[in-house]
Amino acid sequence: MPIKFEIKSHDGPGRFGKLNGEMTPFIIDKEKYNIVPPQASPYNISWELSNWSVRETINKSKKELGDLDIGVIQGGKYLDLRLECAQKLEEIGYTGFLIGNGDELLLHPKDLVKLIVNLRETLNPNAYLIYSFAEPSYIPLLTYMGIDGFLIDSAKYYSYLNVLMTPTKNYDLNIYPLYEGMTQEDLEKYNKNTLDFTLREVREHMKNRSLRNLVEERANTSPQNKSALKILDKEYSNYLLKNQHLF
Repeated sequence: MPIKFEIKSHDGPGRFGKLNGEMTPFIIDKEKYNIVPPQASPYNISWELSNWSVRETINKSKKELGDLDIGVIQGGKYLDLRLECAQKLEEIGYTGFLIGNGDELLLHPKDLVKLIVNLRETLNPNAYLIYSFAEPSYIPLLTYMGIDGFLIDSAKYYSYLNVLMTPTKNYDLNIYPLYEGMTQEDLEKYNKNTLDFTLREVREHMKNRSLRNLVEERANTSPQNKSALKILDKEYSNYLLKNQHLF
């Protein structure tokens, strides 16, 4: 059976916990965790094709589960398909879930917020949610909404694009040559360190009940980030209050 995710405390809907000996929110390394291959599909396609992707993903995910297997939530831009995919994977026995098309979701703040809130309210509280290819500036907001882990693959992905990741902004080194002579391997290592620092920063803020402060600070790094926080506050205030620590 999949291992249990232990929630130690909340900061808003954000969860500080422990999984497989690691404190969460954390970086997911695919050398330790097995992401079961889905039937991948683009974010913005017809409902019929997205529905086919969900059916195929569910069929591919029907296997004998290992302790660290993670299912992938497909469904493109369609909330009903996303939730159905998540529920079917949970019925099969998955407790770890990767949100597909994460990079595209960052460009659609309303869809992003609606999906994460609904997943958190639909899935078992002990289920853990993984986000793929998130820029570090979004990580505080995503953890605040209830994301528990982030793929380390984004460090390599951006290094291939010659993009340097910092906690507040990604820099295309072709346009902003901050460092000279950086190899792809050097850049990947730098990006991994940025992800590690950002998650350490988030965890410490969660321990001190100050994650919201960090979220508001980082929301100013992009229009999409700021819009997502505004939508979260305006349309999902009850969700935020549900686990809010009262002084």
